[in-house]
Amino acid sequence: MNSNTFKSWLPRLGVMIIFALTLMSAGIYAQEGEGATPDKKEQSGSIFKSTGIYGFINGDKVAEEKQAARVEDHKHRLNALKEGLVPNATNEQASAAIEAMDGTHHAANKKGLFPIGLGQFIMIFVGILLIYLAIFRGFEPLLLLPIGFGGILANIPMAGIAEAGAGSMGDGFLHIMYSFGVTNGFFPLLIFMGVGAMTDFGPLIANPSTALLGAAAQFGIFTTLVGAIAFNFNMVEAASIGIIGGADGPTSIFVASQLAPHLLGAIAVAAYSYMALVPIIQPPIMNALTPVAERKIEMKQLRHVSKVEKIVFPLIVLGLCALLLPDACPLIGALMFGNLAKESGAVDRLSNCMQNELINIVTIMLGLSVGSKLQADKFLNADTLFILVLGLIAFSFGTAAGVLLARLMSKISKNPINPLIGAAGVSAVPMAARVVNGVGLKNNPHNFLLMHAMGPNVAGVIGSAVAAGILLSQLR
Repeated sequence: MNSNTFKSWLPRLGVMIIFALTLMSAGIYAQEGEGATPDKKEQSGSIFKSTGIYGFINGDKVAEEKQAARVEDHKHRLNALKEGLVPNATNEQASAAIEAMDGTHHAANKKGLFPIGLGQFIMIFVGILLIYLAIFRGFEPLLLLPIGFGGILANIPMAGIAEAGAGSMGDGFLHIMYSFGVTNGFFPLLIFMGVGAMTDFGPLIANPSTALLGAAAQFGIFTTLVGAIAFNFNMVEAASIGIIGGADGPTSIFVASQLAPHLLGAIAVAAYSYMALVPIIQPPIMNALTPVAERKIEMKQLRHVSKVEKIVFPLIVLGLCALLLPDACPLIGALMFGNLAKESGAVDRLSNCMQNELINIVTIMLGLSVGSKLQADKFLNADTLFILVLGLIAFSFGTAAGVLLARLMSKISKNPINPLIGAAGVSAVPMAARVVNGVGLKNNPHNFLLMHAMGPNVAGVIGSAVAAGILLSQLR
């Protein structure tokens, strides 16, 4: 099915869904008519209350009932702990029950922009939009598709797919995934391991000065942190929002899960959306900050990098990280382990697993888990709008800082440096490097910048992990 076919069928699909819902509602209400016995009325009412139609229409009421059930569940657990009905109960378990009850009250008091039923309907269409962008526009399909589908599942009324259970209800499977791998930052680390196994640090080793461009591109993180504080976000929330400027989805999720898990859905969607929109966002900034003559600069071919250098590099980077910034070691360690497995050539089975099976499985679970945070009552609020705007500012500032530093380096370097490669300092690998190469070819058909841009691009991956480590060391 091509894009045009999809567009032509979309209105028909909507009409069919509305028609089916109308028939279902009419049939249910007909059973509740004057001729129905009290038992039948009660039965038909019970059936109607178990449908998604009822959930959309009475979303606020359903949410209140669920919140009340959770509060009762937490009270029973707390009383059981206090009365000694739970063998070997600890003070930590009692504190956890109190904290869970407080969190439930806080969630109940927080209102969104729309009634919950309408909000769920809106978020389902947002999920469909993400799936459309993934399939027909090619925008980060490996993540936008599961995120979009997870968002649809999370907003199905009364299904509880993304919610913690209450009373006799079990946890939804998306909540289980989220609790297992996102709240503790486990999934992003596995993603980094796979990215390391797929990354070639040769261009960075051949031209170490490009590491400065990867560092400069992190400027957007810290400037946006200040901007977020101006929008009345607290420090940990501002840090989680600012990390979007690194254009690194797993790092953004890792930091947000540690510092501001309640903002994870908006931050993850913003991070991956701006990664996907690199070909749209970056070229205007690159063209605005560089004259045509500089965009035509041709760079010298990079030197050959030996196998020994590629093996030693991840060990050196990890060693420096361990000495200077231990809080960044989880991300850097996972990245460098994957890269060492690839470059050593001694464990091809492990390397291939990390590049394929492992990262594919984790990508599915991570995408669905992030999508589970697109619940209407948590996502549709003013904070989300501010996060999307601040994320765009962070990404733009990071791109601009890399380009401007590359222009400065071009002025003082003996070897010619095309300032366009500075835009690749954001860690959207390899998308940013491809965009740089494309803009360079438009200005000079003989100007191939891909390998030169890969240096700052992979440096940006390390840079975003280091920035995350700095924020975590100061705020966690």
